[in-house]
Order: sequence, then C-alpha cells, then structure tokens
Amino acid sequence: MTELLDLCYDVLIRILEEINPEDIAACAQTSSGFSNFIKKNKRLYKAHYLQNFDDPRSPTEADPEWVFELQNLIRCQKILESANNDLKRDEFLFVTSTVLSLISTASSSTSGYSHNQHKISKFFLHISQNHSAFMCRSSLYSRAGTELQKPASDEESRQTSAKLHCLFGIPSSSSLGRRVLGTHPYARSRVYDLRNYTDATQWGPYRHDGSMRVDWEMIESLMIILGYNTGLCCRRFAPRFEPPWNDVLEGVVPEYQALTIKGYPSKILYEPDVPLRLKDPYGVSGVWSRIVCFLDYNDLYAYNFSAQALKHPSDTPREPLITDEAIRHIIMDISVTEIVPATDKDDSDALPVVYFAGISRSVDATWDPNANSKIRGSVRLTREAEVRWQTISVFHGGEERWRSEGIQVGGLKAQRGVIGTWFDKDFDPHGPAGPTAFWKISDRNLEDDEEE
Repeated sequence: MTELLDLCYDVLIRILEEINPEDIAACAQTSSGFSNFIKKNKRLYKAHYLQNFDDPRSPTEADPEWVFELQNLIRCQKILESANNDLKRDEFLFVTSTVLSLISTASSSTSGYSHNQHKISKFFLHISQNHSAFMCRSSLYSRAGTELQKPASDEESRQTSAKLHCLFGIPSSSSLGRRVLGTHPYARSRVYDLRNYTDATQWGPYRHDGSMRVDWEMIESLMIILGYNTGLCCRRFAPRFEPPWNDVLEGVVPEYQALTIKGYPSKILYEPDVPLRLKDPYGVSGVWSRIVCFLDYNDLYAYNFSAQALKHPSDTPREPLITDEAIRHIIMDISVTEIVPATDKDDSDALPVVYFAGISRSVDATWDPNANSKIRGSVRLTREAEVRWQTISVFHGGEERWRSEGIQVGGLKAQRGVIGTWFDKDFDPHGPAGPTAFWKISDRNLEDDEEE
C-alpha cells in the first residue's frame, strides 16, 4: 500500500475509480494512510456514485453529500444481496427509504438507460425474497400473504411498503407479477367495501383520518384489480390500454428532465400573453387512455348490505370477493380552461390549481350512455406534494353523474398515470363505486390533429 500511496494523486484516484464501489471500505481498512487518503477524497465517492447510479443533482439544489449517499446505497445493496431474512426485517425502514430515494432521483439517459431502474429491477424482480420482504408488507398481505409476506407492525410502515410496491409496478409477464395479481379477491374486497368511501376519505384513495394523505394501500389494491381485469380483456385494445405499471418502474422514471415543483415560476400565472397550455405545470392538455371497472350493482349491494354483510364486524375486512367485473375502455380528450393560485387548506401553494374540460368517449361501444359524456375537472398539489386529480362526467342537458378522485403515481407529469376511484356525484353511501386509471398517450388534442 505504501507503493500505491507514492503514486501521484491523479493516478491513484483513477485507479480507485476503477474498483467496485463496495470495495472502497475494504481498501480503507488496509492501512491508516490509505484510510486517510480515501476519507479526504469526496471526488472519489462522487465518481463512483455517478458511474453506478443516476445523477441525483437538480439545477436548483446543492450537490448531495456524496460520501454519505454512496455509503448508504452500498449498505442497502448488501442487505438486499443477503439471504438473511431477519436482517431484512430489521432494516425495513432503512431499505425502503433508500430505495424510494433512488426512485425519486432516477432518470433515463439519452439512450433510455437508467442505472437506478436497472438496479431496482435486479434486486426486486429477480430476487423474490426482497420483493416479499419490502413490497408485500401492507395490510393486504394479512390474508393473502405467504410465510415471508406479512404486514408490517405499524401503519406508516404498511403504507411505505404499499407505496414502494405502487411505484415498482406489477410486471405481469413474470411469475412474481402473476403471484401479485393472484391476490385480486382480497384487493377487490377492499375496493368494493363501501365502508371505505366516507367524507374523511373524500371517496378517494385517502386515509381515514381526514388528513387527505394518500392511502397507498388502497392504490395498491386498485392497481391489482385493474391489472388483473385488463389481463382478461380482448387483446384488440392492447397496447393503448395496457396499464403502464406492467413493467418495473415503467412511467415513473422520466424520459426527460421534467419540471420540478421548485422550478415552477409563480409569476407565470400573471403573464397575460402566455398561453394556458404553457402555464400548466401538470401537462394536462392532450389525449388520455382510461379504464373503468365496476361490479354488477346487485352484486355490489349484496356484498355491502345483505343481512350477512350487515352482521360483519365493522373493524375487520370483508371476505374475499371472487366475481366477474365489467371493464370499460375510454378515451379522454381534455384541455386546460383556467389556472388559479392554490388557496384550499388541503393544497400546497407550490403549484397552482389547473382546471380542464373536454370529452370522454367509450371505445368498447360508441353508444355507451355511461361513458360518452363531457368531462371537466381539476389538478392540484396536495400538502404531501402528491398530484391530485378530480373529474366529473357531465351528460346531456348538463347532468352531472360520476366523479373520480385519483393520485398521479410517480408525481408531477409521471407517465405512470392517475390511479383512483370513481363514484356517484352525490356521494351516495349505497354506491356505485369502483376503480379507475388514466394515463396520457398524446400531448396533442384530437382537434389539433384534425386541423393539421
């Protein structure tokens, strides 16, 4: 080691940049001189980070602590590579927070490759032990899980696990994805349990405490139902209506540098000559694919209000629901109509509220009276910095019939799309209600294409 330390600085650094990042600590333990050399060189840690992970830097923020961040990632990687299930359980919070951070800083290069996406796929898609230990810890797995899939002991951990699962996706072409979709009877029992549709949850995927925080366990169940039902559909609707969560982190890792929340200039709201489309930070205008699922109303009513259902304990989930659902494929063509500053107590003022309007048309049957309508709605940022979508279907004569509440999984402009619930516009406690999702397929409106 003394001979290495005698090398000029740049040569030694270049040598150390070529080793595996997990070997840096082993090198530092060989001698006190080598240890001091490595600890004083943040450049070395920065180089290894950028060689092995996506660049986490933002134009509006200072550089991260390269030493601390790389050491955390290496520690996380070693836990994921370990076969010790007790270690994985003990390090649940550390691993999930580290992986969520990796997802939030993931980005594709010009060639479309993402280091972070590749590593997360490697450790969770190809090592099912990790998937079970960290992504199958929500309350869904209290009944649907295996020996390795047990819900976490506290609500925040269960929500964290569900969020990680929602961002990761359900790769339906893999055995892992098929096992997840196999939990659909338990997911369906949550989504069609009308006790979950209350004023506190705004009938959407929000928690029961009235805080308007996202209920990731509900979104996880919605994804499973929509994914399972889509797999049963006629393939003539693919790929336009293939859910974006069918591949690992699909639609979550941006293909280009999307606008950050901190990067939105507030003064743009008051610039009169700027078109609404350019003032919109959410990317609303364009054409969106939508899927809506629902139970036969007689089945929904019996599941919630039969004599047997009413005897069910209020604090326990209903029995698994194994039945067929109907599915509708819809095209939404929407445009921004108004942009105003956020003032609601449940909104963040970091971004404005965007209102939109357009049309909704059924692809399955052009005559469908429940899918063909005008549509209007709004997009806003919650206090948790989640992107919240609301829609209202408006039929002939101005009759409002259906509403929806959803969250854009992956955040601002994420191509993963919006996942949520639809329900009666009057919030009827007897329903109907069910799952829905929509995602953008074109930035151009249909009328733009027709004019061209």
